[in-house]
Amino acid sequence: MNFKKILEHQKIHASVPCRVDLGGTLDISTFYLPMNHMSPSTFNIALDLRTVVWLSPWQKGYVKVSSRGFEAAVFKKDEAPFNHPMGLMFAVAKYFDAHGVHIHIESASPPKSALGGSSAAAVAIIAAFFKALGNPIDPKQIAWLAHYTEASVAGVPCGMQDQLAAAFGGVNQWTWKMGKGSPEFEQNPVFETNQDIEQFNLNILIAYCGIPHVSKEINQQWVKSFVCGETRLIFEKIADLTKNFSKAVKNKNFKAAAEFMNQETKLRLEMTPDVLDNTGKKLFEKAANCDCGARFTGAGGGGCLWAVGEAWDIQHLRSVWQEILEPVEAAKILDTKIETKGIIIHKP
Repeated sequence: MNFKKILEHQKIHASVPCRVDLGGTLDISTFYLPMNHMSPSTFNIALDLRTVVWLSPWQKGYVKVSSRGFEAAVFKKDEAPFNHPMGLMFAVAKYFDAHGVHIHIESASPPKSALGGSSAAAVAIIAAFFKALGNPIDPKQIAWLAHYTEASVAGVPCGMQDQLAAAFGGVNQWTWKMGKGSPEFEQNPVFETNQDIEQFNLNILIAYCGIPHVSKEINQQWVKSFVCGETRLIFEKIADLTKNFSKAVKNKNFKAAAEFMNQETKLRLEMTPDVLDNTGKKLFEKAANCDCGARFTGAGGGGCLWAVGEAWDIQHLRSVWQEILEPVEAAKILDTKIETKGIIIHKP
């Protein structure tokens, strides 16, 4: 479908949040189906470091994708490679048989920071195409479409939590299960009011370690060890810790939440020591010394760490982490807050 004429009349502008998480990997069907008896779940927080997408007119028969941190690419609509660094974005465009469109992506989060940026971009692009076509913005439908598109081209098993944080926003515990004919999720908001969410900002801290991450290798190790039967019991412990962490946060028992988070991180380190780089290991150790919990985001291997704890402990940890990050190129404490909104279609 040629979107050029549609977009000449109205440029489409959509945005979604990124996320930090605990209990990731459990959102992959390889894990949650064999663990169905445990009702596995993932905890995540949407952040106001939003990924913004613009759809604008381009040459008929071609699709252009540009994004900060990547070289812009243009392909004929039937020749775009899905194994390209921005292949997911071209795959999304192909779902709509789109051409005559320039997809421009701007993310407020650092590139390859393990905050779910590529999945968030796919959600934003789908929402933008829905708007261009006059379709209703259904967060659930858009999240599933983004998930299945990514799973079809990634070459590795993919989870669902990144798309849900982007589509819905907020602080949620997502429970994974099988429905009558397809996988399903259950959304469990952790807090009842926006005031509670606003207050929770004082109990978290997010740092960028300055090293872009590559999640595929670590994820592949987790999948392989689970499929081989080597780490099933470890992931059952992770499932329990995720539930306990979510409950502790809900009850505002942040010291207990910190302990559950550190236990989860230690289990991941046992399986994959590279899940934390050298800077990440220093941040993790200092967090524990400050009575806080710390964990990599996504599949780790560089990117971001986030911490949870009592407000005064987090305030102390901030200065400790800043001292560690100062000599590391591009590393920093991220200036961000919890985002309660998911997909936003911006007015022209």
